[in-house]
Order: sequence, then C-alpha cells, then structure tokens
Amino acid sequence: MTVFWTTVLTFAQDTTLTVGQQLLQTLGQAKVEEKDDGSLVTTADRWADETLRTAIQQAFPDHGVLSEEAAHVFPDSDWCWIIDPIDGTTNFARGIPLWAISLGLLYRGTPVFGYVYLPPLQQAFYGYWPGQTGLDTPTGAYLNGQPIHTSPAAPGKNQFFSLCARSTGVLARPFPCKIRMLGVASYNLLTVAAGYTLGAVEATPKIWDIAAVWAIVQAAGGHWTALDDASLFPLIAGKNYAKQSYPTLASSRTEWVDTFRPLVQSVVKRQD
Repeated sequence: MTVFWTTVLTFAQDTTLTVGQQLLQTLGQAKVEEKDDGSLVTTADRWADETLRTAIQQAFPDHGVLSEEAAHVFPDSDWCWIIDPIDGTTNFARGIPLWAISLGLLYRGTPVFGYVYLPPLQQAFYGYWPGQTGLDTPTGAYLNGQPIHTSPAAPGKNQFFSLCARSTGVLARPFPCKIRMLGVASYNLLTVAAGYTLGAVEATPKIWDIAAVWAIVQAAGGHWTALDDASLFPLIAGKNYAKQSYPTLASSRTEWVDTFRPLVQSVVKRQD
C-alpha cells in the first residue's frame, strides 16, 4: 500500500476513534433539536462535524469537504471528503448504542475509499473501490482489519434483509427473508458487505449517508442499485446536495437484484 493510502487509513482510524470516544461520553445526553426536514440534530453532531472538518483541513489542506451539518456544496477539487458525524442521530439522542461516524473519500466526484466506525460496537468498516477512476488503489473491504465479503447464500426464511424506517410499507407483501431494521443508514447497508444480510434498502439517504458505504459494499462483492435509475457519481462541483436523496438497494449478489427490486421499488414513491 502506498504512503498516501496508508496516511488516509491511519487518519480515518485515529480521527474517528478520538471523536467516537468523546461522543460516547454524551450518548443520550446531548441537547436535541429538530431540523426543517423533521430529522434530529444534537449539539454533539455539530461538534463532531466541526472537529472532523478541521482535522481533514489540517491533514489534507488541498482536499475539499462536504458534511451533513455545515458544508453541502460539492467543492471544485480533485479530492473531497464527505462526512456524516453521527449516522443514526435518533438512536444516539435516545441513548441507543448503535450509531456510526462515516468518512468517504472521493476522487473527481467518485468515492474510492470509505471508512465507517461504530464506537458503541468498536467496529471499523473500510474499503477501497477504484472503479473507473484509473487510480492505483488497494482493493478489498475490511472489518477491524479482517477481509469481509458478501454472503453467497440464496434468499430464504433463515436469511436476513434490512429495511429503513421509510421502507416498512414493503411488508404489505410476502418477503423471502427475515426482516431487520437498525436505524443507521450506513450500518444498514454495511450488513450486506459483512455478509450478515442478503440485501438492504434505504428510501431517502443523503450523499453523506452513502458516500463511504458505496465503496465498501462494492469492494466486498456487493451490487449497488439506484432505485430511481439515476447516475450517482461523479458529483458535480458547485452543486448543493442538501436535499437530494438516493433511494438505494444493496444486494449481496447481482443475481438477487431481480428478486429484491420488485419488492422494494415502491420506496421511491415515498420521497418528498
């Protein structure tokens, strides 16, 4: 692995660990407010967002930053970090120990590295996905340094599929797997990468919810489906991504897309 990628990984590990340790001290205690879109934000979200942005700017001064709580316009720079300081804010605000810190690194608008740390579980997911960028990057997906891969299993009554809070309407029809719902968009999709589930759906994730996991899921062998058939990447410099949603189906194998997509396609209609 080159010096650059070693530096990127070490930075992501050290920074999310430091921020995560502090956040654990305020779990369920931070002041909570409601945003205009009805979602929650806490003082801890804003502190973590600022801390992560500052750390990136100090370590990588030529890199841009887009974040959930402060900077929504994609910058005109070759490299850009997209950060979600607390993914699963409602869980965090209520004291439920399942939430994550998400960092995605994009090259010319496309994610090539993702790092998601879950402080309560002490789990760190990361992966490299050069795609069509032409970069000479490492490859693979990892959990706490160990390689992870999607499951080879077929849908069945003892296999899992994960929903989000805005996709529960799909249960009006029989489903070929057992259902789970976690309340953390990044972790929801990462369960596919880790082989825990055969699929996961997110109805209205924002770019900071998916930038990191887009790389990790595919590096683990998973298939990413944009349910609105839109082109996700590259992002466009100067565009504000605050309100854009990316309805997503993550599948453990390409052959299960035709099984799962008809069952979850209706979530696209639930967007505002």
